Amino acid sequence: MERTEPDRYLTRRNGVYFYKRRVPKVVEALDERQPIVRTSLRTRDLAKARALRDGYERADDELWGALLCADSAEAARRRYDAAVRRVAALGFTYRTTMEILQGESGAQIVERLRALLEHRPNSPETNAVLGVVDRPAATLSEAFRLYTDKIAAPELRTKSQEQRDAWLKVKRRALNNFIELVGDKPIGEVTREDALRFYDLWADRIAPADLRRTTHSASSGNRDIGNMRVLYREYHEHLQIRGVENPFDGLSFDEKFKKQRIRPPFPVEWIRERILAPGALATLNGDARGIVLAMVETGARPSELANLEPENIHLGGPVPYIAIETRKDRKNPREVKTESSLREIPLVGAALAVFRKHPEGFPRYRDRGTALSAVLNKHFKTAKLFPTPKHKIYSLRHSFEDRMKVGGVDAELRTILMGHTSDRPEYGQGGSPEWQRDQLLRIALPFDPAVV
Repeated sequence: MERTEPDRYLTRRNGVYFYKRRVPKVVEALDERQPIVRTSLRTRDLAKARALRDGYERADDELWGALLCADSAEAARRRYDAAVRRVAALGFTYRTTMEILQGESGAQIVERLRALLEHRPNSPETNAVLGVVDRPAATLSEAFRLYTDKIAAPELRTKSQEQRDAWLKVKRRALNNFIELVGDKPIGEVTREDALRFYDLWADRIAPADLRRTTHSASSGNRDIGNMRVLYREYHEHLQIRGVENPFDGLSFDEKFKKQRIRPPFPVEWIRERILAPGALATLNGDARGIVLAMVETGARPSELANLEPENIHLGGPVPYIAIETRKDRKNPREVKTESSLREIPLVGAALAVFRKHPEGFPRYRDRGTALSAVLNKHFKTAKLFPTPKHKIYSLRHSFEDRMKVGGVDAELRTILMGHTSDRPEYGQGGSPEWQRDQLLRIALPFDPAVV
């Protein structure tokens, strides 16, 4: 029967649907249910019967694949997958016998025992309900694939490809560092001793005997250990494996004295006389130049400006502004950094001139943050636009905040425009658009329209 037939393997007796399927000849000698598999689906509803049939069908496909498989590890995985699918079709979550005894209530166990009354002893259904099929040991790398491909899928759904790549890079670094230390062992065999070795490895990197060799911060170590802690926890929770202690729990480094990344702000005179000087940004491409000038008068992050869509740029009203928003396009989503980063910024000075020239935004650098950073850093270094080696492009954002503070811009408005989190309850919208624009006009820097 073709897989496309909607009612394949379905029969009825007294109005109740049954799953009925012939055991393939190639496995008849290996499946004691031969020649015919017949299981009551305990429903008169066709839609429900089809859904249950799908579970049994996939379970038998996995089981027969396991019976024919020469690779013992692959066979074990297929037997387990078959048991998971079969017990799901019966309305239960697959758990091993020990997990059932340790984690289920008496009522839940009774429900499992009742289900056994309709099936022969030692049948695939009975073995699935009782949890006698061993769960195959997943290695760390296999558990990681399950985590990234399935468990964390909802978290990644709203990220752009660039954001997903950055997220995955950090997670994979932790995994690779741990595997390099202890090997790609089954995740269930990771011990507290393994976790302590990982902690000691990072402790030596953060605070080596020779402090001159210090190249890592406490936050880097905490990030790696934390990512392994999350992987271990999420993997076991996904499989509903109860009663296991996370070997990475309680391991972290005090970040009180962590190495700070100092980004001093650009002096106002430097911005006015060097960055906004005619010709200073002339050799940059138009999109990159526009992003720099927009940063000066909006304080927005480079990635926020680079990923503005045309619908985020509002030039027609009495107060032109840009809206920093989550991109909800299913095919091309993008998250903002935090909820507080969702905001509207009035356009004044050079920023207004930039967006009048670029009403569609800066498509050259959408989801290309690394390329944008490389172009801007190279230009600023070559043109000697950084006052000191400690200054970065991001320093323009800090300058904007300082300029607002010195210019007497309302403190709450400063928090809103920077996209910072506020501990105060939210009342109103932070002032009218006209008032916000007038506040920013107080700090807007003079510029030659030719620089745009």
